[in-house]
Amino acid sequence: MVNITKRLLPIFLLYIALFSAQQADAQSYYHSREKNMRLGLVINPNIGWLRYDNNQEASSKLGFSYGLLADLGFARNYYFSTGLLINSINSSVEPAFSSIDKNDPAIPKYRDMALKYVEVPLTIKLKSTENEMGRFYGQFGFTAGLKVSAKQKLEKQEKDSMHGADLFRLGLQIGGGAEWKLGNDMAVLTGLTFNNGFTRAVKDGAPRTSFVALNLGLLF
Repeated sequence: MVNITKRLLPIFLLYIALFSAQQADAQSYYHSREKNMRLGLVINPNIGWLRYDNNQEASSKLGFSYGLLADLGFARNYYFSTGLLINSINSSVEPAFSSIDKNDPAIPKYRDMALKYVEVPLTIKLKSTENEMGRFYGQFGFTAGLKVSAKQKLEKQEKDSMHGADLFRLGLQIGGGAEWKLGNDMAVLTGLTFNNGFTRAVKDGAPRTSFVALNLGLLF
């Protein structure tokens, strides 16, 4: 009996060691898979403006976007970043006047324009290796938007709907920032992005939209 026990003991210990190693490997794999996808809520104040090719001038105005962010990892430190955002881009436009029109008090001297889109980012996000503070990231890609509303306000008039706004918006986006750890499962996102629209926003004058946004969010 003693001999049998002595023979079985090494086999039993080897089994325990292999089982423990397998469990540790499984937990490590699960943890890494879990960390390779992040969801978050974001709000992004922005400064937007319209760009004209003619002699019309436009000034920037404040806007913002908010919604859901999703970072989907496909390799170590490489992510496909997407989401669903409601984005407002605002600008104030000075019409192209003749010398006579400028002195006519009946003609509005400015036109405030507010364009709102449902947007889906389609970007690649490159993240640094995470440490006890968090990690840094760089981002590049596109945004695709669908118009929700378009409004305008002429000088001394009430705000009303604006006709001639295009249904789709495509933009090129570049930015960077940091994810600051709050714990094992949460982080605060801070960043800065520049988005340059390359499709026509409004039929009148054929301007394109651009904005610079401050990115603020909470990742889970």
